[in-house]
Amino acid sequence: MAETIAVIDYGSGNLTSAAKALERAARDAGRSVSVIVTGDADKVATADRLVLPGQGAFGDCRRGLLAVPGLLEALTEAVRVKAKPFFGICVGMQLMVTRGIEHGEHAGLDWIPGICQRLTPTDSALKIPHMGWNTLTLTAPKHPILAGLGTAEHVYFVHSYHITAIAASDVLAETEYGGPVVAILGRDTMVGTQFHAEKSQAAGLRLLGNFLSWRP
Repeated sequence: MAETIAVIDYGSGNLTSAAKALERAARDAGRSVSVIVTGDADKVATADRLVLPGQGAFGDCRRGLLAVPGLLEALTEAVRVKAKPFFGICVGMQLMVTRGIEHGEHAGLDWIPGICQRLTPTDSALKIPHMGWNTLTLTAPKHPILAGLGTAEHVYFVHSYHITAIAASDVLAETEYGGPVVAILGRDTMVGTQFHAEKSQAAGLRLLGNFLSWRP
């Protein structure tokens, strides 16, 4: 039976792009999956894998999750109690940490200890938001989600905030933008990318395919 992959709809993120990238990654990997875009808490609860895209402000995305009846509870139980594989994209990754400091302080999901705060490159010539293609440095190259990725993969970023105060063991990859920036984090059955995996061409499709095959 095909696995169900729920791309969570809470009013944020490029849902169609994420869903199509997952379908393409599944075809490339020869996997049979059913990708659904949904904000229905019951469908999220019964899905085999969860993907949380996100774009915009941290606090707005948090409020978006809370605004959909039962969605946050269903997502938390699926990931933290039932240990279903989870993939956060951009702000969907940022929400995994303890809190975000953007237009005030906002609680995150607190699944991985850390803080999301404004990106402040040491080079004042570097623009904010950080937008464009950057090279990944794999800090945990043996993690299954990184299988088949090389040492100089390029992926696509669009962000003004990043993750700090995080344990080194939770960082799977970094990039450089006037200092190190967490590009991929992971713990237990959870992974997240600061960059847009769905827009990162071959490297992004490889990551998504690895996620679909991952048995944490």
